[in-house]
Amino acid sequence: MSEAQFAPEIDIDITLRPATPDDADVMARLVSELAAYQDQAARVTAKPADFRKNGFGPDRQFDCIIAERDGAPVGLAIFYPFYSTWDAGRGLFIHDLIVDESVRGTGVGIKLVSEVARSAKERGCNHLQLNVVHANPARNFYDRFGFTHRDDLLSYRLIGKRFDRLADGDI
Repeated sequence: MSEAQFAPEIDIDITLRPATPDDADVMARLVSELAAYQDQAARVTAKPADFRKNGFGPDRQFDCIIAERDGAPVGLAIFYPFYSTWDAGRGLFIHDLIVDESVRGTGVGIKLVSEVARSAKERGCNHLQLNVVHANPARNFYDRFGFTHRDDLLSYRLIGKRFDRLADGDI
């Protein structure tokens, strides 16, 4: 697929920049808006203080890129490194890719994913990975990049009391 077939006509001026601790409120708002859009608002417990502590403190857990239009945040990508034993390589996992509804379809998402890929390459990574909610209408967006859906993998999660029990050895 050629670049012209892939990229939409970008008709707005978007600036990308690394997030700062001052962006914690924006990060929390955009994550909450995404959850509400996916009818999962009740699942979000993260607060701006959590983003400040976990994204900018001494034990940094993720990186974030903010997309701005005319100085106002309109999107973000939150990602972190991981290692694949099967591929014997480092990668970046895109945990959240959020584009404000007002600018969806204008190339903001493409710019964000491309910037994460550039960052991955600079870090010596050989791949990107992400999860997409089944109901997310943007799934074909990732297909256009060449991301492939893995039918052989299922995402599992252990959280809450059951996590505590296992961690405490109460098997």
